[in-house]
Amino acid sequence: MLTKFESKSARVKGLAFHPVRPWICASLHNGVIQLWDYRVGTVIDRFEEHDGPVRGVDFHLHEPLIVTGGDDYKIKVWDYKLRRCLFTLLGHLDYIRTVQFHPNATQFPWILSASDDQTLRLWDFQKRSCLSVLTGHNHYVMCAAFHPSEDLIVSASLDQTVRVWDTTGLRKKQLGGPVGAEGGYPGMTDINGNRGTSAAAATALNVQAELFGTNDVVVKYVLEGHDRGVNWAAFHPTLPLLASAADDRQVKLWRMSETKAWEVDTLRGHANNVSCCLFHPKQELVVSNSEDRSIRVWDVSKRVGVQTFRREGDRFWILAAHR
Repeated sequence: MLTKFESKSARVKGLAFHPVRPWICASLHNGVIQLWDYRVGTVIDRFEEHDGPVRGVDFHLHEPLIVTGGDDYKIKVWDYKLRRCLFTLLGHLDYIRTVQFHPNATQFPWILSASDDQTLRLWDFQKRSCLSVLTGHNHYVMCAAFHPSEDLIVSASLDQTVRVWDTTGLRKKQLGGPVGAEGGYPGMTDINGNRGTSAAAATALNVQAELFGTNDVVVKYVLEGHDRGVNWAAFHPTLPLLASAADDRQVKLWRMSETKAWEVDTLRGHANNVSCCLFHPKQELVVSNSEDRSIRVWDVSKRVGVQTFRREGDRFWILAAHR
């Protein structure tokens, strides 16, 4: 271990690397969000507005923005240059587990959130509105993530499933694709009689999305194989692979094709619930951490454990990899 950052109160629940600068953003169980410079190991800023633990955090790829999600049911977007919260997104009805900016957030100003209210939500952070409510899980949604390059989302839930969602419809709709007659929805006209989506129509659609969900995002696969709740799921950066981590102490690998997804293998070795897993950005490795107080590194092709990290008295909840 290169360096270890101590912070007085509390456990770190969310982690994100800045894409360019030597920064880590850590969201804590005591409600504080800390910005660390990892070269010198110091806190360079802190943000406090959430009421209770903050579990999700992410950096925008290009703009000076941070998004956070907390146990106060709030998603907050912060400007770290202005050093303040810009706005709050409301809609979730329970703890928020993860938040993420879209990988191509300049073209798609989207935030993805996962919540204990059993839904995922997609938000437009420029319009500050909810785009879509993704329903289908029947227990807490512990994690949700965008695919780095395709129109896909993965989610993991305590209902023992991993779901892969297809966002092609939403992307086409956002880019003014042929959803209705001329973009917008069919039969919707604005005040001047122009077809398309007016402010009033957009509000009506927002209400509709709130009540019934939308069909802009559809479930592509439901992956069943874990026999306890699933805490985490992650896409491989380039290959059609998924990794998932669960309370059955296992890390599973899954492969996807255009039409189906299937379990490839199970990585066994953890002695307690596995809380998080990710693919190494450059090497064929999976890293996982568990309530057995260990971090394990696995070889994806050989499907065996290659290294275990433990520190006396330390527990680990969350992992992040620099892209």
